Order: sequence, then C-alpha cells, then structure tokens
Amino acid sequence: MGGFLLRRIGQGLLVVIGVTLIVFIATRMVGDPVKVMLPLSATDAQRAAFAQQIGLDRPIGAQFVDFVGDMARLDFGESLWQRRPALDVVLERLPNTLKLIGAGLGLAILLSLPLGAIAALRPGGWVDRTTVFVGLFGLSLPQFWFGLLMIVFFAVTLGWLPTSGMGGARYYILPAITLALPSLARLVMLVRSSMIDELNQQYVRTARAKGLHFRRVVMVHAMRNTLVPFVTLAGWELISALAGYTVVVETVFAWPGLGLTAMQAIQKSDLFLLQAIVFIVAVLIVIINVGLDVIYKLIDPRIRLA
Repeated sequence: MGGFLLRRIGQGLLVVIGVTLIVFIATRMVGDPVKVMLPLSATDAQRAAFAQQIGLDRPIGAQFVDFVGDMARLDFGESLWQRRPALDVVLERLPNTLKLIGAGLGLAILLSLPLGAIAALRPGGWVDRTTVFVGLFGLSLPQFWFGLLMIVFFAVTLGWLPTSGMGGARYYILPAITLALPSLARLVMLVRSSMIDELNQQYVRTARAKGLHFRRVVMVHAMRNTLVPFVTLAGWELISALAGYTVVVETVFAWPGLGLTAMQAIQKSDLFLLQAIVFIVAVLIVIINVGLDVIYKLIDPRIRLA
C-alpha cells in the first residue's frame, strides 16, 4: 500500500505541475494581463509601471521561473480586488465551499443507496417508477433554475427559509438540496441498475439456494459489489461539485465560497486570485483521486490482489 500511495502521489504532483503550466500560459499568452487587470482609462505609463511592479515586463522565461518559485512557496501574489494575499482569500472561502459540498453530497449519498436498493428489489413497482421519475426529473432540470424556484417558493412565497447568504442550519437547506438534486439523480439510477444486475447473478441464486437470508444477500453481497461503481460516481460528483457545480449554486444563493469568489474574481479581472483558486482546486482534486484509489483497494479484493 505504501508504494502504491507514493506512486499515486507522484502522479498527482505531475498533474499539479501540468495545471500550473496551463495557468501560466493562459494568464500570460492569451492577451495582455496588464490590460485585463487595469481599467480602460489607465495610461500607458500606468500600465508600464504596473507591469514592472508585478514582473510582467521581464522575458517570458524569467517570468516562468518566478512563477514556479512563487507556486512552490504558495505565494500567489496580492489580490487586486481584496488587497490582501490571494491565498488568504482562498483559504478563508474554502471551508464554506467544503461545508456546502458536504451537506449536498452527503444528502445525495444517504438517500441514493436505500432508494436505489429498494427500487431494484421490485423493478416496475411504484417505488421503482417513482425513483426513475425523480431521477429523470433531477437530470433534466437546470440546476440554477431549480435553485431560483426553491427561493421563490420556500423563501419568498412561504417565508420559511432565507433567500441567500450563510448562517445557521436554515441557510444550508436550499443550497444543499439544489446541489444534491442532480447528484442524487445520477447516484440513485446507478444504484438501481447495478443492484438489478447483481440480484440476477448466479452467486445470488446460489446463496439463496443454500438458505442464506435474502436481506443478508442484498445488504452484504449485492450491495458490496454495487459499491465499486457507486464510489467511482460519487468521487466524480465530488470533483464536479468542487470544480464546477458550486459556482452555480453559490452564485444563485450568494454563498460566500470558492465558486462565488471565482465568479467575482473573473468579473473584477483578478488574475492572481484566479491562479490561487485553480491551484488549490487542482491539489484537492488530486487528493480526492488518491483517496478514491485507496477506497477501491479496501472494498474490492480484486484490485487489492492485483
């Protein structure tokens, strides 16, 4: 296991280095960063002074060496919008995003396993048809529109929940449900189809013929085999939420996380803050992938033996 983890961590470092190179190229080769970060009214003298201040007047090779050195020291520069180190802004907003993802994906995972398993026990029954309908509904409905509908109905019309912002438990309900809906739809459909396949396998019929209780066959044997694709999709949902879905949900509900911060950094042309966000998200995705590989080894003996 130790050698495996070292290999995966090494591969992850290569990914982070590749992302760092892409960020450097995107921020320096596509247009003039100085023109992007300064207002249109800035004079040529102001642009030249600003370029010298942040080191963009140097040759591109020297800029890349400085950029890599800054990344190694986790020095992303000062946010032009917040007027403080960009990494401090990211680390301040990151816990808010992780809390929202934990609430939303936790809800999706807790509901998808029992709903998918119950639906698979009686294909074509009312539970199965309801589950399929909810799954198709969640996959078809645009996430931002669903969030706005939730705000209009539960916050504006009924006045039960806050419309936006972050606070106590009440503030988590609407954004967590909005974030959970598409993930719940995909996960429950996967669990349903995987369980139906597993329950039709020969080992299930053999276990039942030997007198093993049906509940044990379902919960111990069939469910364990279903967990391998389930963990794969759940990990993909976690990465997708961290890298994209939260931008939509946090913007709709004005949730002070990384997604909303990234949108505001784009609007304010704060390239230093964007670099910090992209780098931290890339590191988190690498950590998640390594964690998923470890979980695979724990739940699937075939991978462990290989």
